[in-house]
Amino acid sequence: MMCGNWAQGADAGSAKSCNLADLLARMPLWIASSFGLPVLGQAGCPSAQLDELRRLRISFVSRTRVYLDHNATAPLHPAAREAMCAAFDRCGNASSVHAEGRTARAMIEAARAEVAAFAGVAPKNVVFTSGGTEALNLALTPSIETADEKKPFDLLVASAGEHPAVLAGHRFAAAQLELAGLTPRGVLNIEALGATLASASAAGHRIMLGLQAANNETGVVQPVAAAAAMVHAAGGLLVCDAVQAAGRIDTDIGSLGADAIVLSAHKFGGPKGAGAVCFRSDSYHIREPLLRGGGQEGGLRAGTENVAGIAGMAAALRAATFRLREEAKALSEWRDELEADISRVAPDAVFFGAGAERLPNTSCFALPRIEAHVLLIALDLEGIAVSSGSACSSGKVKRSHVLSAMGVGSDVAGGAIRVSLGWNSRREDCTSFVQALERTVRTIRARRDKSAA
Repeated sequence: MMCGNWAQGADAGSAKSCNLADLLARMPLWIASSFGLPVLGQAGCPSAQLDELRRLRISFVSRTRVYLDHNATAPLHPAAREAMCAAFDRCGNASSVHAEGRTARAMIEAARAEVAAFAGVAPKNVVFTSGGTEALNLALTPSIETADEKKPFDLLVASAGEHPAVLAGHRFAAAQLELAGLTPRGVLNIEALGATLASASAAGHRIMLGLQAANNETGVVQPVAAAAAMVHAAGGLLVCDAVQAAGRIDTDIGSLGADAIVLSAHKFGGPKGAGAVCFRSDSYHIREPLLRGGGQEGGLRAGTENVAGIAGMAAALRAATFRLREEAKALSEWRDELEADISRVAPDAVFFGAGAERLPNTSCFALPRIEAHVLLIALDLEGIAVSSGSACSSGKVKRSHVLSAMGVGSDVAGGAIRVSLGWNSRREDCTSFVQALERTVRTIRARRDKSAA
């Protein structure tokens, strides 16, 4: 196993060529701590600790490139990789009654308990899915019944900045969807929401609210708890898309006040293809499941369970929760330094949502008169991976509906770039990004000035 740039290419199998203290000193602190390895500066490279590193099969993004697109997908965390490898070594179907099947079932139920503890719900209220999109398609349906109300929901209210999985993935008729606007800072307009809820309630409508915990493009944290109190007062229910927030800020059901939250593993270091919807209580019943078949997941999600994906999701969530406070502090400091450096390099840069509370890892900005696709390609050639916003548009770079809802003009919105840090990011990555951005902007603007002359 190679130790990568942290060990300057040394082979971790050789104590002579890899000093563990040096290796750990090069790691972000929360990575080392999440492995349960010794404190930084401890001398030597004991074989037992090397065995631990080897066992974890550490595999990081190549340091020949700088990866700053964690909001699209985070690199697989070693803890998730290990859990998945253990699951891959077990062949049983979790619905089978033999020993192999019971082993697979035990893995799923252990993961369910882990996710439930994170969400603050009972394990029986966690439903595993193929990801956040499927979870939202399952939960955003008129057919949710509660213990005291069997009537279908009449109206889905969603903020105008929601992910397409909310805006297009619901099972309400088109006429039953109403959008709530955003402020120029990218925050849900809570007063407008109140007016919408009051009008719907007066008409006798049963209301569901779909709201992000944090926006995937700008990182702006939404007032979920305040919105939940309002929708509950109107007799409604709130489904919270916590996909971008999980592992970065507190997102348990209690602090959010939501009736259900949705998670996606690959956003916090788990594998792609695993997600969950977590319900506040078992009083909620979806009369019309999205997938029907063998009755898995309490009849709400038919199909043989993705045991490895589920195990990897729980392991990644555990690691993310363990380092959440420390990581948030570091990433927010780096993000603020990054934005200050961008402003130095490009004084005309516009930062979106900068006046609002944001995820600690996210910066979304634009350089006037430089289109996003031009900047993305140029940065990619410099070895920098960033995004123009949501990664769910078939690779297309198009104007953001989020920025449109914020009232950002098309001349500025067309240049929006998102930088998102994560569990294996380093301060040096931000420095490399700014250096590449400075070269790129200088080159692009010099060519345009030459063409205009």
